[in-house]
Amino acid sequence: MKKLGILGSTGSIGVSTLEIVAAHRDRFKVVALTAGSNLELLKRQIEEFAPQLVAVATEDLADELTAMLPAKRPEILWGVEGLIAAATVAEIDMVVAAIVGAAGLVPTAAAIKAGKDVALANKETLVTAGRLIMEMVEEQGVKLYPVDSEHSAVFQSLQGHRGEDVKRIILTASGGPFLNYPAEKLAQVSVADALNHPNWSMGKKITIDSATMMNKGLEVIEARWLFDVPAQRIAVNIHPQSIIHSMVEYVDGCVMAQLGVPDMKAPIAYALTYPERVPTGVKPLDLTELSGLSFFNPDHNRFPALKLAYRALEGGESLPAVLNAANEVAVEAFLGGMIRFTEIPTVIERTMNLHHPHSFATIEDVLIADRWGRDTARGVLGTA
Repeated sequence: MKKLGILGSTGSIGVSTLEIVAAHRDRFKVVALTAGSNLELLKRQIEEFAPQLVAVATEDLADELTAMLPAKRPEILWGVEGLIAAATVAEIDMVVAAIVGAAGLVPTAAAIKAGKDVALANKETLVTAGRLIMEMVEEQGVKLYPVDSEHSAVFQSLQGHRGEDVKRIILTASGGPFLNYPAEKLAQVSVADALNHPNWSMGKKITIDSATMMNKGLEVIEARWLFDVPAQRIAVNIHPQSIIHSMVEYVDGCVMAQLGVPDMKAPIAYALTYPERVPTGVKPLDLTELSGLSFFNPDHNRFPALKLAYRALEGGESLPAVLNAANEVAVEAFLGGMIRFTEIPTVIERTMNLHHPHSFATIEDVLIADRWGRDTARGVLGTA
């Protein structure tokens, strides 16, 4: 039986992970859960899965959760220390890293240092500290399994093939809700418009990233570290149907692709059970129901965030961390009605222009660059 710690259990990935656990109780046991502030859902998860340790965002939330539970309850912690404790419980075999944003870096790194395998849904861990994390994975001899549907597709398409035969990786992107929007209308889109993704059900931050195509940019950076492929050999194709989740092109001209309906339970289950596969409840793909599959290149002028991600990846080790920090600040500002949709990449670019890239020696160096990026982006916004 595989014992799990789930970081971000009340988010979309965490909820889907627990659905898989519930369907395969003979294979998995939940040891630790962490959440932000959704105490009602967390309480239900505690009652159903009986973890031994739980962590929430703040001490006040921890006190509130304690009052909601009976005397026989898990240990309840809070803050970064709580996240680290949840990621490093001795009994845990695998940590599902599903916290959104750079907040997932420290507990994920702690899990790796503690010798835990990681099912990685927190792409920002590799965006901000890719080289350090992959060196840590090698040093500790642990496994890092991708959960993002695109990276899971690449991982699956690499099975049984030699790395040296890979010509390039092709990540697919739905194009988001504004794929066919006239460029002149993008400045007027509302938050509700941006949150209306055509194919996937995700959290707010990731949905906005999909709309700007920054999500795909972050995935390019993540793919560079996961698969040890340089930026020049990672392409992005717009694929509105979201049926082919990504592809690998080989030197002989053959392309391997992974197909499936848009449902995150499939890649989550593959990460949890690799190299086995288990039933997930995901609807089987019926190719006869498809009217067609289309692919085309992204428009970097209408969606400059993707170009900024490539620039960050090639511009120096600290620049992706700054890109990510500025993006998180800008997305929060857009969701709060402070800036227009088209100003998100502007804030990011202006922040990047003020940065002098440098190398990292430790995770603390990454956190310093992250704080610099946030502070500078807030200054760009005029909210410092």
